[in-house]
Amino acid sequence: MLISLGESIRLRRKELKLSQSYVADLAEVSLNTISKIERGEANPTVDVLQKIGNVLGMELKLEIKGLNKLGYALGSSISE
Repeated sequence: MLISLGESIRLRRKELKLSQSYVADLAEVSLNTISKIERGEANPTVDVLQKIGNVLGMELKLEIKGLNKLGYALGSSISE
């Protein structure tokens, strides 16, 4: 089963028994940012994903999802 980026982050955070606030502090992002990412309401930058991944012990992997009319569109996912 495929899960979303935000859900993957949320599941890993809960697995580690960490609060959103704690992850936000360590990743140096706002609590609102973590919350929106987990709900799928934000498209975080690669830098933000790397920071969150470092806190949660997750590896950032970029994948090319396809082409659009303006050029290459990049998607991203986080996996352990």
